[in-house]
Amino acid sequence: MTEQGRWLARRFSQAISEGDGISVIPLLRGDLPRLARAAEEAGAEALAVDSVAGVGALRSVTDLPVLVRHLDADVMALERARDAGTDACVLHFEELADAEGLLEELVGAAWDLGLDCALDVRDDDELEQALERLDPEILLLSERNPERGELELERTLDLLADVPVGKLVVSESLVRTRDQVLELERAGVDGVMLETALAADGGIAELVSELTGRTA
Repeated sequence: MTEQGRWLARRFSQAISEGDGISVIPLLRGDLPRLARAAEEAGAEALAVDSVAGVGALRSVTDLPVLVRHLDADVMALERARDAGTDACVLHFEELADAEGLLEELVGAAWDLGLDCALDVRDDDELEQALERLDPEILLLSERNPERGELELERTLDLLADVPVGKLVVSESLVRTRDQVLELERAGVDGVMLETALAADGGIAELVSELTGRTA
């Protein structure tokens, strides 16, 4: 690890591990400053954006940790993300697993840069390989592209049974209710990445407040 990697705080992992209960992490699209302010006031403990291009807009209005959902698969992209004020990034196992040594290189580079790195996995095979090859600190259990008949949260809860104790787990699932969030919390999930398109008429504050339990 470089000297820089030793002193940089890993704010995203701290936020989801030290918060009061499960952390709600809205994935923001649209008017980022307005949405970020609303989400923070409603109780979000971290924020997510699709690309590094959105990080600057958030940094002007909030100090919450920011996770970037998609990055180019090279070390320079990680450096640009860090320089823009990114706290964490997602690496997608399915996209990078077949490139020899690339996942390992990117995970190591993220660590040296002080970036938290969440490894996105979708099934038992990807989870097993990810744990064997990389032993990641943070796992993003993805429920995108559900199989026919697969229930909401089913994939997260099934995969969670094979996640070793001590790992941080974020579920990327289309949660809509406080009961779903509590079910994930009881199962041991540390955070849920919220698709804010579910917020009717852009009412992100109301949605985040409900899911964090702040709604009276």
